[in-house]
Amino acid sequence: MFGIPGKQAVTLTPAATKQIARLMEKDGSKGLRIGIKKGGCAGMEYTMDYVCEVDAMDEVVEQDGARVMIAPMAQMFLFGTEIDYEVSLLESGFKFRNPNVVDACGCGESIKFDESLTQGT
Repeated sequence: MFGIPGKQAVTLTPAATKQIARLMEKDGSKGLRIGIKKGGCAGMEYTMDYVCEVDAMDEVVEQDGARVMIAPMAQMFLFGTEIDYEVSLLESGFKFRNPNVVDACGCGESIKFDESLTQGT
């Protein structure tokens, strides 16, 4: 596990907690796994997938009936991130407020991390 002992890697807003719990109930999953992958115009993208089994290497964050697993390779990139769920007239979705991001593309789907974090990924 990456980070500070006793401190969760990510925090969930009440809106995110409610939406994740709703998705878990609808899908019957054990939660959502959050990761990152190479891609997009800024270099990296967030991933979210339903989880049937919790991996022993995942960081697990549980809050008010919601469960998020952070994939091992994403833990250092996501530490300190707040996950929110926003609804507007044009779109709704999860928003990541990540202090480790140094740049993002205009669409908000692709992110860039400090070079020291991305070496070796």
